Parts: sequence; C-alpha cells; structure tokens
Amino acid sequence: MDLQLSGKVALVTGSHRGTGAAIAETLAREGADVLVHGPTLAEAEPVAATIGGSAKAIGGDILTEDGAADMADRLADGGHIDILVANYGTAGRGSWSDMTDADWFDAYSHNVLSAVRLSRRLMTPMRAAGWGRIIHLGTVGSTRPNAAMPHYYAAKGALATLNVSLAKELAGTGVTVNLVSPGLIRTQEVEAHYRRQAAKRGWGEAWEDIDQAIAREIMPNLVGRIARTEEVADLVAYLASPRADFLTGQNFHVDGGALGIVS
Repeated sequence: MDLQLSGKVALVTGSHRGTGAAIAETLAREGADVLVHGPTLAEAEPVAATIGGSAKAIGGDILTEDGAADMADRLADGGHIDILVANYGTAGRGSWSDMTDADWFDAYSHNVLSAVRLSRRLMTPMRAAGWGRIIHLGTVGSTRPNAAMPHYYAAKGALATLNVSLAKELAGTGVTVNLVSPGLIRTQEVEAHYRRQAAKRGWGEAWEDIDQAIAREIMPNLVGRIARTEEVADLVAYLASPRADFLTGQNFHVDGGALGIVS
C-alpha cells in the first residue's frame, strides 16, 4: 500500500531513541522527509545519520515555553511541517506515598505540556494549508493504570482528553488528531529490564521465552507477547498518511487485546 507520504514533512519529537526512532525510520521509509528530534542536536544526529536520505536532526528543549517557541521558530524558517508526532515523554518511577508536587508537575511537563506546546504552534499553519496530522503517543496504562507511577498514568490520561478537544477544534480543516496508546514495547531499555527480571524469576535466557512470560505474568494479552517498536511505528505511519483522512479524535490501543481481558 502506498501511504502517499512522499513530499510530506514530519517532525517526530523524542525520536533520538526507542519507539520515536522507529517511528522516524518508518516515516522516512514511506517517503516522508523526517526531522529527528532530541533534547540536543548531538542526541538526534546519530539517528538521522542512520536513517539517511532526507532525514535531518533537530535539537530543542520542549520542556520549557521558551525552548519550544525557539524550536517552532526554527521549524518555521525551514518550511512547513505537515505531520507532528508528539512522541516525547518519560515514565518516571514513584508511588503515592513518596512523590512530591514537583514530581507531579514534572510528569505533566514531560508528557503533556511538551506535546501541547508544539501542537498549538504547528496546528495554525496546518489549518491554513488545509491538511495536517497531529499524533500523540500515550499508553494503554492511562485506561488501566497501576497503583505505581500514578503521576505518569494521570499525565498520559490527560492526552486522551486533550486529543479529543483538539480534534474538535480542528474539525473540518483537513487536520486530524489521534492518540496511539501502546502497552509494553520491546525497546532496548525494556528488554534489558526484563532480561534482568528473567534471571531472578527463572524465565530463561531466550527472548521468546521471556516475551511470553511477560505476557503471562506482567501484561496479559491475547497475542501472548509484547509489542515491537515497528508495530507501533506502522500504525503511526498509517495515521499520518492521506489514507487515514477519515480517522480523527480516536485513541488507538496497541496492546495485543489486553483491554479486552476481564481481570
């Protein structure tokens, strides 16, 4: 299927590593001109170099109003952004008993305001052009949160509401807004963590065995493993394409059917 992304310019925030890097690579492979973003230019450059082609690196601190404004100004100088994938976010550890107000504010800054700052700046030229895509990255945990990390799940939950609000704001403009909410994803960090867990729990050393154990004991789902980065990236690429013109205001769960299991 031709996703008709040739000539489209996509910015993927936090694409200097993990799932964001996979999204940037997939969009580039489908023909988009991709801007690989990292908190600093040095962090983004290796991924952009690996992707090659028309991929370019951009650094910017989107955790502050001034930093986001500066990056948006630089983006405007370089031309129009057709696709914003607001992937940047962090999952800080914490519990109800040990977190401070600062921890909660930090979670919202990383996971909500970083997306809001660029969405509100880039949506205006998208609206003027009559076409655009804004895709936020959430988590299935905002629908079924755990007791741990409540600040993270609450922040990601806010993306679900602002996603619908922004979709309504941009109704009829040709700009769509969607949320992609994965479960656990096999990033390097996640794999390293669960390999350590496997050694303690006796799950074995082969990733296939560990993967199945995670799905059995940590995140039960109907597929029997956790998501791969390219599976999340493929969905994002489709939603970013003209093929998905009729999809907006939606929250797409990439969880192997986990939410369909009654616990």
